[in-house]
Amino acid sequence: MRKLVLLALVGLAAQLVDGSLGMGYGMTSSSLLLLAGLSPALASASVHLAEIGTTLASGASHWRLGNTDPRLVVRLGLPGAVGAFSGATVLSHLSTRAATPVTASLLILLGTYVLVRFALRPPRGSGSRHSPHGRRLLVPLGLVGGFVDATGGGGWGPVVTTTLLTGGRTAPRTVVGSVGASEFLVTVAASAGFLTGLGTAGISLGIVLALLAGGLVAAPIAAWLVSRLPGAVLGTAVGGLILTTNLRVLLSWAEASARTGVMVYGALGVIWAAFLTLAIRKARASAKDIREETDQALEEVRSTHQRGHAPEVAVPDDPITAGGPVRPVSVEPARSRTHADLVVEPV
Repeated sequence: MRKLVLLALVGLAAQLVDGSLGMGYGMTSSSLLLLAGLSPALASASVHLAEIGTTLASGASHWRLGNTDPRLVVRLGLPGAVGAFSGATVLSHLSTRAATPVTASLLILLGTYVLVRFALRPPRGSGSRHSPHGRRLLVPLGLVGGFVDATGGGGWGPVVTTTLLTGGRTAPRTVVGSVGASEFLVTVAASAGFLTGLGTAGISLGIVLALLAGGLVAAPIAAWLVSRLPGAVLGTAVGGLILTTNLRVLLSWAEASARTGVMVYGALGVIWAAFLTLAIRKARASAKDIREETDQALEEVRSTHQRGHAPEVAVPDDPITAGGPVRPVSVEPARSRTHADLVVEPV
């Protein structure tokens, strides 16, 4: 029972990360399951089976809120499903000894990318609600993202979301919503691949349900968290967590000495702290700029109100209207009437 509660907390933490960043459920869950002693194939299979429920709920929520581009969902999801099925089949036929360093190394690369990306240059996007990208980018991106997701136990979000956000041609909410919705197809295909290659032997229904329960509980909390914690800070923290957990798996596989482990973790701790400090400073500077701009705008409104007249309305040069060019017009405040203004009519 204690193990199931712990796994539910793992699912909750992973969904908090994924719901806040649009990525991280698979990487975080797989890393912690590997740390708990599960084989790479069983860890990835358990995570993907649990994700069938979480991605369905997430995709439906994004669709209801208008955060998805249907064309983007289809063009990513279908090739992503093909890549995920292929990756699951490959991982299922690797021995545990051979798969462990492959999976851990892949997650270390993804964790490094997330850490550096969010600390130094957080992804930005435009305001476009429809992605202009065509099949030439989306099909290979979906194939690679799906394959990495299945073999690494996660990676659909880091590969696909960050690629689209880096392009800066689609609104972030549309990218996150569409990638999240298309992940349902990827998850179903990966689960089918694992069931084909592994069967149901070794897959614990309790682990799957515990991860699923934690993820469903965390979904609304993640929506609140994303409005409170800067994405750059959270992304940097998650990147360091992924590196820490998978370095331990890799060091254990290599049978490294305790001294080597201390040196590696010490170096990672220093680097992680430096990047996290940088992300926090950038977030504070950004928040300060926003506050200053807001205060300046409020001060202009107050001064205008105290002067008793509205500012001139800016118009384009020589605008064309039915009545000809329009000039700026000052709006005079209403003048209060006094007794001198009153007209007394004789009775």
